[in-house]
Amino acid sequence: MKILIVRVSSLGDVVHNMPMVADIRRNYPDAQIDWVVEEAYTSLVRLNDGVRAVIPFALRRWRKSLLAAATRAEMAAFYRALRADAYDLVFDTQGLFKTGVVMRLARLAPGGKRVGLGNGTEGSGYEAVSRIFHAMSVPVGRHTHAVLRARLVAAAALDYSIDSPADFNLRAPEGAPAWLPHVPFAVFFHGTARAAKQWDATHWVKLAQGLAARGMPVLLAWGNEEERQAAAQLAAQMTNAEVLPRLTLMEAVTLAQRAALVIGVDTGLTHIAAAFMRPTIELYCDSPRWKTQGDWSPNIINLGDLGCPPGLAEVEAAVTRLLGSSDLATHLYCSRNATTMEALKPIQGKSP
Repeated sequence: MKILIVRVSSLGDVVHNMPMVADIRRNYPDAQIDWVVEEAYTSLVRLNDGVRAVIPFALRRWRKSLLAAATRAEMAAFYRALRADAYDLVFDTQGLFKTGVVMRLARLAPGGKRVGLGNGTEGSGYEAVSRIFHAMSVPVGRHTHAVLRARLVAAAALDYSIDSPADFNLRAPEGAPAWLPHVPFAVFFHGTARAAKQWDATHWVKLAQGLAARGMPVLLAWGNEEERQAAAQLAAQMTNAEVLPRLTLMEAVTLAQRAALVIGVDTGLTHIAAAFMRPTIELYCDSPRWKTQGDWSPNIINLGDLGCPPGLAEVEAAVTRLLGSSDLATHLYCSRNATTMEALKPIQGKSP
């Protein structure tokens, strides 16, 4: 069976779509699964061993130069790649007009069908017109978790039950950036595009003080100039913080995957840490927690909700719950992350 998944963006949504792959492969071990995704996220999807081929989609960039010869050549190459195989099933789990068009352009095998979401969830960007491209539309509840939505679509089309926790099946990226600490470290994913989703800066500073008492450094990542300046301002008030250089996606994934502790607002990199089941505290300040909260591992603690940012004391208690007392922090890190520490041996030059 050949299957194509069309889920082009955004970063967090691409991550949340991945358990669908494990479900299919669990029930149909010989299935060949390809994935159409925005070119910025191809390296992330390639970390999933259940995906055979990744087809890059560059609509965001193409829109800026639709009449250019180079753009038209890239679009033609995308069309050829999309139609290189005939698929038994094509899934559109994003539910947009543009993803419906991509679904329609894909080539079906005899008897093949196109399957997508029958409706949107509360507050989603779902576009009902996308259903014109479906042979089968799968309805979901208005408050269905982002991970479960895609899983339900595949289960309905392939007639199996969802009876296991979400499995993201992500490999650790290869290599280790030079800035990666040789000791257990925490990561603060403090930046997000919408100001209302950010957490109070004074709380970040207080958290860093608590981690400094444990001897744990804090790394601050950023994605644009505004976030870089915010990170610099936070670091100036912390004794144990380092502002990282601009990271590639794979460097950011490595950062999330190797951290002893991740604390982050509702953003894609926080969700990546949760997908790797790192000790993660997700902070919901101005978005509904039910949509994306990590509920597949006891290593993930979700705090706050729409319009109800978590307090500092709640987050400090969550840190203690995940790391234990200060003298146990390193022990817990090593015991929970044996695979990661094994990977760090060449960097550290000794066993953990």
